[in-house]
Amino acid sequence: MKAVLVNPERCIACHQCELACALEHSSSRDLFAAAGERPAPRRRIYVEAGPGHFSFPIKCRHCDPAPCVQVCPTTALYVDEDKGFVLVERDRCIGCRLCVFACPFGIISFGESWEYGVGKNVQLKCDQCVDRQRRGLGPACVEACKTGALQYGDVNQMLRESGRQTAFRVTSALSGASWPGAVSNLDEFRSLGSGGGKQSALGA
Repeated sequence: MKAVLVNPERCIACHQCELACALEHSSSRDLFAAAGERPAPRRRIYVEAGPGHFSFPIKCRHCDPAPCVQVCPTTALYVDEDKGFVLVERDRCIGCRLCVFACPFGIISFGESWEYGVGKNVQLKCDQCVDRQRRGLGPACVEACKTGALQYGDVNQMLRESGRQTAFRVTSALSGASWPGAVSNLDEFRSLGSGGGKQSALGA
């Protein structure tokens, strides 16, 4: 199963993931045209501030089983059989907000969508950019991330690699050795000026 892995130590709170998400879910999918759309495009990922200079991107985990799907009285929320993502059929959404109360991560919101126009509040949540993935692309937020704070791939493989790096970091610290692969938010941010960062999907 594929998923988005968050590396909070690499997040510099540039909010490029939020911008890319909103743009992907706009009518035009064009940065300048989307700025004038009504209702305005809404993001499905949120970068929250942590202690010090740390920040953390928060998005839908596409749980299995998904509490939001289990409580939805109209089956507006469902699990895509092909990808396993939790998606929403907005025509069925009655705005009861039961999914909001059921979500253990607090990332489901409601708002106006260009698909339905001003005045129609519908459920808004991450769909893992399923349309992009069907075209062979990855999630817009991951593609836009400059520092590798968001990564997308096989969840078991990424967790094994993350565990290996954590073990190496801990043992290096205990032995007093420096770890050449270590990176902090500020170090990664400085490397962008020398071309060390990835190119954003929005060209930033």
